[in-house]
Amino acid sequence: MPTFTTNDGVTLAYEDWGHGKPVLFVHSWALDSQMWAPHMLHFNALGMRTIAMDRRGHGRSDRPGNGYDYDRLTDDLAALIERLDLRELTLVAHSMGTAECIRLLSRHGSERIARVILLSPTAPCYLDADGKQLPLSFFEPALAAIREDYAQWLADGADDFYLPAETGTSEGMIRRTVDMMLNTSLHAATGCFRLRVSTDMRDELPGIDVPMLVIHGLRDASEPVTGGRAIASRVKGCTMLEYADAPHGMFHTHKRRLLEDMQAFISPHASA
Repeated sequence: MPTFTTNDGVTLAYEDWGHGKPVLFVHSWALDSQMWAPHMLHFNALGMRTIAMDRRGHGRSDRPGNGYDYDRLTDDLAALIERLDLRELTLVAHSMGTAECIRLLSRHGSERIARVILLSPTAPCYLDADGKQLPLSFFEPALAAIREDYAQWLADGADDFYLPAETGTSEGMIRRTVDMMLNTSLHAATGCFRLRVSTDMRDELPGIDVPMLVIHGLRDASEPVTGGRAIASRVKGCTMLEYADAPHGMFHTHKRRLLEDMQAFISPHASA
């Protein structure tokens, strides 16, 4: 598996398959690049090059004790893009990865980026009923549960994540997902959780100047659809699709439909 070393000395692992127009997949909180393997194979078969990196602290990348902020994480992504000299790039991200893509565009610009697809995105800002940003203390019970028994916290959330009784998600897939998340450094998992719920990206969205597609499920218990709608309303020309029966794990449960919609979005904008 190829790797590269960042300017702060962290070695990051990535997958790089095929040739053609590039698609860079950015994984969710606590998962890693392996979540994207079926999607990568699909676009490979269409003649595209597919790349996915393990975020620091995740998967097969180094596990440093620092760097779990969006500036550093997007600098890591930008370094990979530059290293591979990716141009006319399609970004595809799920959950926390969507915030990294937003920060990547606002911090590094869109010169190399052709379009972006956000699946089950995190809210640009977490607000209370009065429209005020929620303090980090609001999320402390979840953080405490993760620190106390991460494995049980993940197991308890599996049904909401995949809705297996309705979507037919197998026990093997659920076990594979939990195992992947347990392989993530607990330091990285808690650091990224804090980051995800405490960052306000509302002012960064109007500056996005590439075509954007947001896809969100109405059954998403992890990231309610209001977050996706908030993003779409702030990005000029953004296209939003809502899947009535999709949970947060829609990248798996609704994979076929997603691939069709993603392919349809990419094709009109991509040169042959």
